[in-house]
Amino acid sequence: MANTTFSGPVFSDNGFVTTSYTLAQAATIDAPFAGLMIYISDATGSGVTGSLCFYNGTAFIDVTTGIAAV
Repeated sequence: MANTTFSGPVFSDNGFVTTSYTLAQAATIDAPFAGLMIYISDATGSGVTGSLCFYNGTAFIDVTTGIAAV
């Protein structure tokens, strides 16, 4: 997975797309780095299916609940 570093704010008129994984696939991501954001299609945070999650160096955290998804 390629990394891109920005030194200032990033703006988009069209939104951003993140990679989609299932819980099982997210658990097998090779060497994730802190701050990595992914969409987990079968995460079930806050009564919804699918959640944006970020890697905190230990686990993928569901942004809707603050709880580890994987």
